[in-house]
Amino acid sequence: MWNSINRVACRRKLEIMIKNSVDPFIRIVFLPLFLTMVCGFAHADSRIVATGGASNIEGSAGGGVVPWAVINGYGSSDEWAVTGMATGVFVDDFTLKVIGASVSYDNRVELSFARQRLKLDSLGGDLQQDIIGLKYKVAGELLYTTMPQISVGVQYKDVDDFSLPSAVGARDDSGVDYYIAATKVFFDALWGRNVLVNGTVRATKANQGGLLGFGSERNNRYRYMKEASVAVLLTDNLAVGMDYREKPDELDFAGEDDWQDFFIGWFVNKNLSVVLAYADLGSIADFDNQKGWYLSVEGAL
Repeated sequence: MWNSINRVACRRKLEIMIKNSVDPFIRIVFLPLFLTMVCGFAHADSRIVATGGASNIEGSAGGGVVPWAVINGYGSSDEWAVTGMATGVFVDDFTLKVIGASVSYDNRVELSFARQRLKLDSLGGDLQQDIIGLKYKVAGELLYTTMPQISVGVQYKDVDDFSLPSAVGARDDSGVDYYIAATKVFFDALWGRNVLVNGTVRATKANQGGLLGFGSERNNRYRYMKEASVAVLLTDNLAVGMDYREKPDELDFAGEDDWQDFFIGWFVNKNLSVVLAYADLGSIADFDNQKGWYLSVEGAL
């Protein structure tokens, strides 16, 4: 635990960062919570390395494009954990850059924030959205119970500029996704290696994850999408696997395909992880065969 002098210095830095922050959510809610955890609580490292997964493109713990049931960081009972991440996805005609952070408590509840910016390399301009996520573990354990770990989550998404989504037929500039995920590690399941399996069902109205708005003129109902991940743990620190994410296809102008990626995750230690993947995002805004590389770096306390 830090001494009182370090706490005072940390809180002074906190006040400066809050004052200089532009985004209202960051200024009012997330920065105070995030830095209070850093300033006020002990380092969390009770869980086994890699059991917190990585941060996905929406800020929550999981694979590259799929939320898992695991909780970010390495905090266990009555412990706080904090993560921060930066991600880039580089496909043929677009570049997606994401920064995000999360706070978790008791290995049960996770609050996350992600800022996405999709650069339209061929068209010019960009699309941006903020994602606020909340996840709660309701049953089971990743490693120690027969039942898989089961979590429920909610993601509020808000697009900055609705002009392009509106032009391609989206109905709303904000929306909410709901999901339930089940994740389990099976010991010695494949050639003596441990295997992680995850299944997620998402209720969503989001077009291209929300970057092209929500709903359409012909359909504003929730769609139930299936998502899955499989990873083989080659060592305690190295995993290879794939993610698959089913997508709704509601916009007449901009067809939408399912997402998939093949990844390798290196959990250097409990403070640093790196994920490299080859991603196939299909058609985006009428640009077909969007394939390329995904790189994500996460730090954890």
